[in-house]
Amino acid sequence: MSQESKAKNGTLSPWRKKVHEIIFEADTPAGKLFDVTLLIMISLSIIVVMLESVEPVRKEYGSLLNIVEWGLTILFTLEYVMRIIAVRNPWKYIFSFYGLVDLISIVPTYLSLVTTGAQTLATVRSLRLLRVFRILKMGRFLKEASTLKRALVSSRPKILVFLLAIMTIVTIMGTIIYMIEDPKDGFTSIPRSIYWAIVTLTTVGYGDIAPQTVLGQFFASIIMIMGYAIIAVPTGIVTAEIARTPSKDQINTQSCPNCSKEGHDSDADFCKFCGSELD
Repeated sequence: MSQESKAKNGTLSPWRKKVHEIIFEADTPAGKLFDVTLLIMISLSIIVVMLESVEPVRKEYGSLLNIVEWGLTILFTLEYVMRIIAVRNPWKYIFSFYGLVDLISIVPTYLSLVTTGAQTLATVRSLRLLRVFRILKMGRFLKEASTLKRALVSSRPKILVFLLAIMTIVTIMGTIIYMIEDPKDGFTSIPRSIYWAIVTLTTVGYGDIAPQTVLGQFFASIIMIMGYAIIAVPTGIVTAEIARTPSKDQINTQSCPNCSKEGHDSDADFCKFCGSELD
């Protein structure tokens, strides 16, 4: 990369590069230790919030749980600030998926100062456990995850057509059962009958509404059998796409210092998302 391009993209100072390596990477012992510690803290915080919702525990240990929660929140806040400092373009991180999750995960505790019960929203921190996939760092997991993602994207049109067909089927079935059954048995409208058709077709069978006539029960039996056959359709679509999709063996999880996104090829020198130079 030319000096002009580097100046345009900006470069991280040595200490910011080190912080970025520890916080955003898991290829080094320090980075892996940081991520493992972070996940332990997130899990502990979620456990604290759940315990606080149990009245006997809250009465006995409420003060201790509150201290622990605030201590963890302060640490998460410092971590969030360090993440912003450690990237070339802070706004891209702030408005990224993980950036928003990281911010939302610390806001509830501060809101609890002005709104009672807001700290229970801190369970949103469970979303941050998604970072566990960065710690695994096993090539076969990354490769298969990438293959599955590409297969799902490729099969999206077929799945949409399949869902449209299902919506048409349950609408027709709901209308038919509405005409067959008596309203006193729960089939009071076509929308409610369509709800029954969806529950029956998916083989969930809540049992809150059930046909009482012989014809209605025969019709319900047909829908149930169709349900078992239909379940296999989306599985077959995705499986076919996975078999057709070529896999990439050289994908890693190096994080871009500029936009913080991962999933680059092992031999890549530039980010595939923003074009910035990878450290």
